[in-house]
Amino acid sequence: MIEVNGLSVVAGGFALIDVSFAVAAGGYGVVIGPAGAGKTTLLEAIAGVRRLRAGRVRLGTSDVTATPAEQRDVGLVYQQAFLFPHLSVEANVAYGATDPAFAAAVARRFGVDALATRPVSALSGGERQLVALARALARRPSVLLLDEPFSALDPRRRAQARHEVRALHRELSLTILQVTHDFSEAGLLGDVAILLDGGRVLQVGRPDVVFRQPATPYVAEFLGAENIFAGSITRLGDGVSAFQTDGLTLYALGDAESGAGYAVLRAEEVVLSTDRQHSSARNVFWGQVTEIATLGPLTRVTVDVAGTPLVAALTTRSAEDLSLTVGSDVVATFKAMAVHLC
Repeated sequence: MIEVNGLSVVAGGFALIDVSFAVAAGGYGVVIGPAGAGKTTLLEAIAGVRRLRAGRVRLGTSDVTATPAEQRDVGLVYQQAFLFPHLSVEANVAYGATDPAFAAAVARRFGVDALATRPVSALSGGERQLVALARALARRPSVLLLDEPFSALDPRRRAQARHEVRALHRELSLTILQVTHDFSEAGLLGDVAILLDGGRVLQVGRPDVVFRQPATPYVAEFLGAENIFAGSITRLGDGVSAFQTDGLTLYALGDAESGAGYAVLRAEEVVLSTDRQHSSARNVFWGQVTEIATLGPLTRVTVDVAGTPLVAALTTRSAEDLSLTVGSDVVATFKAMAVHLC
């Protein structure tokens, strides 16, 4: 388990302020945030590398707030790898490991056994990261902290390394906390997501909940929600609320408090058609296409609905099948459960 309560750290001109969250024993937490949010500083504070100004850190069943870093049984992998330059790859992986056979097995799983005799200076950035991962896992720490551990890897190696980390996480019953900028990676790996910005925690929860139910419009925008509307909320009862913005009325599930608020709708929840389809969806609007942006297999279509832009994301094949062009009349449909009010 990793439990942080009221953690505050000062690092130069930057500060983490009143950070609290927990990752259950054997869980996989992901820390998401922009550059300069304090993600690396947070990992260093948990590892004992940074001195706390306030707060407590528990690892497993122990309060380690005052425990030196070397006694915390924590593995820390930095984005820069920080290998021992005077040791070979094999010696780096074996450093601190109590079971040479297990260390060798981990090296094989990450594909760095073939680099065993190579000096660190001869490694690429991606190879360094793989060696650093193998070294940290070969020690079998109870807690593993990862700072953007896959950033230097090409897509194929990134997928393989993620698979091995997740597999060893289960096999060794590790508790892992990983920093990432990749939201899809957070959803693939994480059991709990911690959204950090400006040294403060903005939201904590399951990745899918944080992604689809952001706590604030800022969080929604940061996580890439394309449709964020300001307006007023009216509770209708029976678990349904109405949201009004610029002459548009959206229906959402949930008895939100009436008053000023925001509606968040992810673009992939919007279905486009050229005529009205029979559907159980509560939200159905006619509109006109104003912009089409295609990037490989994905196409984003902006539709003007009564003067309000609504963005839909669909496959490029679907957009082609609909013969969409700027000026096309379309029907935009989405369910009430897709609308999140905050």
